[in-house]
Amino acid sequence: MTSIFQQALGADFDRLHPMMQRRFGVGLDAGEACVGRGVMATIRRGPWWTVPFLQIGRLRNILIPDTGADVPFVVENFPYLDPLGRETVTFVREYAIGGRRRRFDATMILADGRIVDYLGTHQHLAVDLDLRVDESGGLELTSDAQRFYEGPIAFRFPMLFSGRARLRERYDEGDGLFHIELEVRNRRFGFLFGYRGTFACEWMPAADAPARLKPLRHEART
Repeated sequence: MTSIFQQALGADFDRLHPMMQRRFGVGLDAGEACVGRGVMATIRRGPWWTVPFLQIGRLRNILIPDTGADVPFVVENFPYLDPLGRETVTFVREYAIGGRRRRFDATMILADGRIVDYLGTHQHLAVDLDLRVDESGGLELTSDAQRFYEGPIAFRFPMLFSGRARLRERYDEGDGLFHIELEVRNRRFGFLFGYRGTFACEWMPAADAPARLKPLRHEART
């Protein structure tokens, strides 16, 4: 079995830079996990009225209300088999901002040939991701439909009250680092949140993902 990203991208996976192939090849079959450590050159947010929206997201490790420059961060990608038997890869980021620790929790699975990104500590939001390999061998991930799940409640989250994220990641042979850039925008209100940074990766054997990286609840609905 190939990684969930290789399955989702198909032949396009071979167009990724070799270091990007290794990074997004993390999975149970490859037997590798990846921990990236680096610095966000900037973390920024939209106007003042976006703060309550971001603070709500912070409660479940979905959004970050803080801003800063030269912010140290760690991203941890560990594959594991979730209680529903699905191969899952953690994309947990932790930032050190002004003496505070902030986390962004995401776990990704493959469902019907697409990547579904569960956000937050309880997998409340399920987000479809569109993947595209760019001309430099980088990977662009764009969020699409979003669904909210909590107990018996399930509905498609209106994009009017949410944001569409576009994340680009690439490897630069000049500095030997991965470069990452994210922007979250609302179609009516504009820019909400974004960051730009670089990091280096360390690969290690993939044992079971540490419990601290797993969500407190696994959502069966995709």
